[in-house]
Amino acid sequence: MKKLGYISAAFLTPFFAFAQVQATNVSTLGTGLIGLINNVAVPLLFALAFIVFIYGVFQYFIAGGHDEEKRETGKSLMLWGIIGFFIMVSVWGLVNILRGTFNFDNRIDYGQQLPQSR
Repeated sequence: MKKLGYISAAFLTPFFAFAQVQATNVSTLGTGLIGLINNVAVPLLFALAFIVFIYGVFQYFIAGGHDEEKRETGKSLMLWGIIGFFIMVSVWGLVNILRGTFNFDNRIDYGQQLPQSR
């Protein structure tokens, strides 16, 4: 049980860092939420789907050499990994569409801050 607490704390540390951002209006709150999704949640979920897919490849090709049950398990894990990738890419695209629609742009345009030559 203690291990689970340590692992949870390790994964939740970025969320605590983003919680320190003060929301002065809806735009900054939206920008912080979108940044949290794009910078923490999406890479974590992509890594998890990749691990599931690779474990499925291992089950299908290596562990399930002659065992048909392990091959079926590996095939289903690979399928779920690919479905997970598809869903995450779709959701990530929708989040970016919402960011563009509601102007939650957290990028800084450095080109406008350069001094102009006369």
